[in-house]
Amino acid sequence: MRHSESSLSVDSSSTTTASNSNRIQVVFKRKDLSIKKPETLPEYVNASAPSELAALFDELENLIGLQEAKKTMYEIYALIKINKEREKHQLKIEKQVFHMVFKGNPGTGKTTVARLFGKMFREMGILSKGHLIEVERADLVGEFIGHTAQKTRELVKKALGGILFIDEAYSLARGGEKDFGKEAVDCLTKALEDSNKDFICIIAGYNDEMEQFLELNPGLPSRFPVHINFADYSVEELLEIANLMTREKDFELTREAKEKIRRQLTGIVNDPFQRNFSNARFVRNCIEKAIRVQAVRLMKSNELTREELRRLRAEDFQV
Repeated sequence: MRHSESSLSVDSSSTTTASNSNRIQVVFKRKDLSIKKPETLPEYVNASAPSELAALFDELENLIGLQEAKKTMYEIYALIKINKEREKHQLKIEKQVFHMVFKGNPGTGKTTVARLFGKMFREMGILSKGHLIEVERADLVGEFIGHTAQKTRELVKKALGGILFIDEAYSLARGGEKDFGKEAVDCLTKALEDSNKDFICIIAGYNDEMEQFLELNPGLPSRFPVHINFADYSVEELLEIANLMTREKDFELTREAKEKIRRQLTGIVNDPFQRNFSNARFVRNCIEKAIRVQAVRLMKSNELTREELRRLRAEDFQV
């Protein structure tokens, strides 16, 4: 008899006595068909990573777009995991520096990803704390000689164990030779070398400006080996972001409102003269303005239902 999903075994102990010589114990063992072998990277991470890290990967995966950022973090996770296996076999371990450059227009998720990366690096054991210190030019550049270096060192010290995130980092290169921004860059360059064991620096800004910024100091490019491009969102991705934002605020878009937003976004995205589009930030500003316009519209109504309070109509989105 053939069984495609079962196996048959014989218990020899049941045949040891004469009275039971004709008795055979049959045990059926069914294969667990519910266990699926991981195929994609997200599935493999969910199957192999600790629960807290797997949850953070799920959070990253659920973000709209950001394919290059996701790919980079999967590569880092794989490196850490394989290094542990190499260590078991007494092989040399590939230690890498994870200082990063985030390049892209505003509203493409750079700060959100930096904050999430900090938590993920903590769970991977790369950082001890995983917190994010977000700074800009004014936080680094002082008003007199020596003040800039002091401020920069203090911020690096504050970021130890986590991430120092410098937004619009290229602004440090502005102001000419007598500007203290260059002093901040020189001090930061040294700090990257001295504190790379429990500290990650991420510099962010527009594509072209960041490329020019890296040329400011000969030591900068080699100290930022990981570059991630944050592409502009497509119209469909921006619409998905709009739906997500409205749901989170306990609102909903009517079909006409969605079509009006789509037309507006299509016109902006396809405009050849449009530069530095603010992406998700633009969508958020549109929704927040629509909520204000809706509030004015609803004030004129005597009876307000729950549905009307939640509904954003096309007329609420004023171009």
